[in-house]
Amino acid sequence: MSATTQHKNILLAIVGFAAVVVIVALIGFFALGRDPELIQGQVEVSEYRVSSKVPGRILEIRVKEGDYVKVGDTLAILDAPEVRAKMEQARSAENAAAAQEEMARNGAREEQIRGAYNVMQQAKAGLEIAEKSYQRIQRLFDEGVISAQKRDEVFANYKAMEAQYKAAESQYDMARNGARREDKMAAAALVGRAKGAVQEVNSYINETVQIAQMEGEVTDVFPKVGELVGTGSPIMSIAVMSDLWGTFNVREDQLDGMKVGSTFKAFVPAFDKEVEMKVYYMKDQGSYAVWKATKANGEYDLKTFEVKARPVEPFEGLRPGMSLIIK
Repeated sequence: MSATTQHKNILLAIVGFAAVVVIVALIGFFALGRDPELIQGQVEVSEYRVSSKVPGRILEIRVKEGDYVKVGDTLAILDAPEVRAKMEQARSAENAAAAQEEMARNGAREEQIRGAYNVMQQAKAGLEIAEKSYQRIQRLFDEGVISAQKRDEVFANYKAMEAQYKAAESQYDMARNGARREDKMAAAALVGRAKGAVQEVNSYINETVQIAQMEGEVTDVFPKVGELVGTGSPIMSIAVMSDLWGTFNVREDQLDGMKVGSTFKAFVPAFDKEVEMKVYYMKDQGSYAVWKATKANGEYDLKTFEVKARPVEPFEGLRPGMSLIIK
């Protein structure tokens, strides 16, 4: 066999092998195809935080994480001695206002005039103490020893005592000068204001017992028994398990006609089942969100949409954080 023939045979073998490789690759590409794109989302749930309008110390926590609570269940109890003290003050002011109204209706006697004077003197003494307390606290605040909140509380008490003194003074003047129609109306208004103050403090007292406003599962309990919590500080979080939905980030070329009101199937790996979901919310995520740039290929940019959907039918066992897969 000549060298030329041998060379041709080697070249043909190489070409044939390359052709076989290309054919096998093409067959594999078209036979197997590409893996389908997957869109992964997760289950989310509505939550609300339990908090109090008044600061206090945690006396008791009636639930723990994982407990299921119903509307009206007691969740936590706070101790707020300041609120109880304010209630005593409000009730005393209400009683005083009621007595003054009675005096205005019946006309002032000598004993009532002396009583009004004594009330005024008592209010004046309280005002002087409140004023001195405020001046001391103000100096401590200027020195950076106490917080602005404490200073504001003392200032508010000082102003309240000042108003109480002025009210007592006006009542004394009315008793001394005799009640007129306008005075009687003013006395009735003072009673109404005092009753309003009692109702306000009552609402604060009610805040010391926190009850569940919605049915759900306790997910987090933040303070421990004995700790102080401030106004509006969260005490615990409750997940409303009846309000579950799935959130997905979908590129616009993957929407495939998805719109508000449309339904689709999502795979739940935790149960190896599919769940039918209905879209109720769609919104583009703006330029800050993850997006696919294709201008370099002479095409266009693809934005990402946030899509939210709820299960069409209740799905037993579905919990927040579980994955949802759209194929």
